[in-house]
Amino acid sequence: MSFRARFAPSPTGQVHIGNIRTAIFNWLFTRHSGGEFLLRIEDTDLERSTKQAIDALFDCMNWLGLDY
Repeated sequence: MSFRARFAPSPTGQVHIGNIRTAIFNWLFTRHSGGEFLLRIEDTDLERSTKQAIDALFDCMNWLGLDY
């Protein structure tokens, strides 16, 4: 059976330890179980979302080595 797990942060501020924990747990689970890990940038709060926060999310994912 194939499945997908996602990490879907809202880019409204700095990446924090809760974001990182969720991303790592979901990434490890999909790699261990043969699933697919997806990164989805939430777009539900466009007023507070910033390009800097989106760039920081991508930088963090790359620094952690979490491919998506």
